[in-house]
Amino acid sequence: MLLYLNGLFVGLLILANIVAVKLFSIGEFAILPAAVVIYIFTYPIIDVIVEVYGKEQAKQTVRAGLVTQLAAILFIGITIALPSASFWEGQLAFEEILSGSIRIIVASLISYFISTNLDVYVFDKLKKRHGAKKLWLRNNASTMASQLLDTTIFITIAFAGTVPVGVLIGMIATQYVVKFFASIATTPLVYGVVYGIRKGIKQQKVIAVS
Repeated sequence: MLLYLNGLFVGLLILANIVAVKLFSIGEFAILPAAVVIYIFTYPIIDVIVEVYGKEQAKQTVRAGLVTQLAAILFIGITIALPSASFWEGQLAFEEILSGSIRIIVASLISYFISTNLDVYVFDKLKKRHGAKKLWLRNNASTMASQLLDTTIFITIAFAGTVPVGVLIGMIATQYVVKFFASIATTPLVYGVVYGIRKGIKQQKVIAVS
């Protein structure tokens, strides 16, 4: 199961970086990068890994995500630089979207490295304090703290200079509000995945003994 969690985590990271160049609005309340729809699910995955497999395994997952994002920057640059076919008219659009995503990826790398390590640290500290109890507390506390840092760093680096300062601050505030409530909403999902993994591990142990 750990392999699937790692694959899903890395896949969501790359997908979020690609779509983050698009901004969408929720009425007049919020202006958000499209990546937020995807990114909110990456922290629960890390929390599940810390909970079930431990701090060191979660750190390895974080490092794998970093390496994969670096590879994405390299290969996006290569594909943009490739000479386009004479009959293909999509080069400008292709370059505009993916060139924009390079800045997004750089912003994501910095915010990602800082915030996910904070998430692992806070979650692990609370787990050592409470043991198997209060999963809801460490899941939400670690995610909310790390996402506040992530949102501030990411939005500032990714969009500073491209939108007015007032819009930038609004993006940080509104994106964090969305992530705050999303963290609460995904708590049952964390419980369900943790329960399912632990149940599977117990069954495997029973089969091995028999």
